[in-house]
Amino acid sequence: MSTAANHSEPLLALEHVLVNFGGLRALADVSFCVHAGEIVGLIGPNGAGKTTAFNLITGFLPPSSGRIVYRGIELNGRPPHAIAALGVVRTFQRTSVFPQSTVLENALIGLHRQSRAGLWDTLFALPGDTSQRDLAAQAWSILQLVGLEARAEDLAASLPYGEQRLVGVAVALAARPVMLLLDEPVSGMNPSETARFMQLIEHIRAQGVTILLVEHDMRMVMGISDRVVVLNHGQVIAEGPPASVQRDAAVMRAYLGRGSAGAGHT
Repeated sequence: MSTAANHSEPLLALEHVLVNFGGLRALADVSFCVHAGEIVGLIGPNGAGKTTAFNLITGFLPPSSGRIVYRGIELNGRPPHAIAALGVVRTFQRTSVFPQSTVLENALIGLHRQSRAGLWDTLFALPGDTSQRDLAAQAWSILQLVGLEARAEDLAASLPYGEQRLVGVAVALAARPVMLLLDEPVSGMNPSETARFMQLIEHIRAQGVTILLVEHDMRMVMGISDRVVVLNHGQVIAEGPPASVQRDAAVMRAYLGRGSAGAGHT
């Protein structure tokens, strides 16, 4: 885990962001940042605004006011595909795999967007096509990274739920993210799968990818994050290293229940 203070310009910054849905205020004057190389946990009770923040960052929802800035570029008004092309890539709460394609094909589908080849050419390359062999090698490397190489030829739909979530991560990694947003990635995983996923996050960070993470498993968040940002009722109520956030009285009242940061799920 990175502990060095980072005084550089942030990779991503939300600046006084407000979101209204009719008469409901989903986010109110939210500001926080993520620096290059960090793993940042974004937590809060159900309805706190976490998924709204993810949707804002990735272009699925426009802010009512405020700015979202990535590498000095304002993301407001940019569509999701344009934001992904800049290097901001997300996974979703529900698995977003191609169920009737193999695990390897899922990775290739993610890679084809980064190549000049069409999807048909990517999946059905002719022998001797070196560009397609290169893509296949990249896809295989991604599967090795997430631990799914033994499942390469299996249909994604045939995998257990936890492994399907890993396929979703593989598809996201195939888009070559600079910043990866993980939305409840260990939902449905057992403790041993969660522990392996924590190791995977560190391996992804070691590849130069910055990570913003929404997750309800507090042991996982506190064990992997460099910093934690806490939302409640659409506002940031705490921010800092996991140890200080765990001791924050407002956080324990709003999110962690009976004063235990070790409580498993909300």
